[in-house]
Amino acid sequence: MAGKVEIRRKALRENLIKIADQRIGEDGLANLRARDLAKDAGCALGAIYNIFDDLTDLILAVNALTFKRLGAAVAADLADAPEQPIEQLVVMGQAYYHFAAENHNHWRALFDLPRSEGETAPEWYLEEMGRLFSYIHGPLSVLRPNLGEKDLHLFTRALFSSVHGIVLLGIDQASAGVPEKDLDRMIALLIRQISK
Repeated sequence: MAGKVEIRRKALRENLIKIADQRIGEDGLANLRARDLAKDAGCALGAIYNIFDDLTDLILAVNALTFKRLGAAVAADLADAPEQPIEQLVVMGQAYYHFAAENHNHWRALFDLPRSEGETAPEWYLEEMGRLFSYIHGPLSVLRPNLGEKDLHLFTRALFSSVHGIVLLGIDQASAGVPEKDLDRMIALLIRQISK
């Protein structure tokens, strides 16, 4: 049975994740400050670092929630998708775009997380990303049955990167000729070329 200290620690951890999640959603990752989190949580600044190694560790915990929400959004749209693998991929690509547009700050935090040079994401973080890739891998393996597993793995990531690039440039309104109003159509055009 957990002691009182452990129960309080767990409660503070959950509260800090909830507060950081809300602040990232409202103000973006760049505006997240430990001092603000401590004030919102009603704890000392040092208490945060008794729970998390650093602010990046806390952001990773928030990003894990975002990955789960993104996966749930994709799964919900797939539930009504046509049976054809190519159309399932289109639905996934468009679901990814819609999630990014509706949860912009959380979505950006998945990719804008500060890391030291050479530092890799924790294993559990990579597993969450892998779950998203598994949605893509299934239909692609049906469409390209002759691809070896290594190339299929690379193709999955290439397709994700292509859709991600379209979404990133469109949502951020970069000067790359990707108008946001046409993103659904651009994603569908790109993905449907796989079946040609």
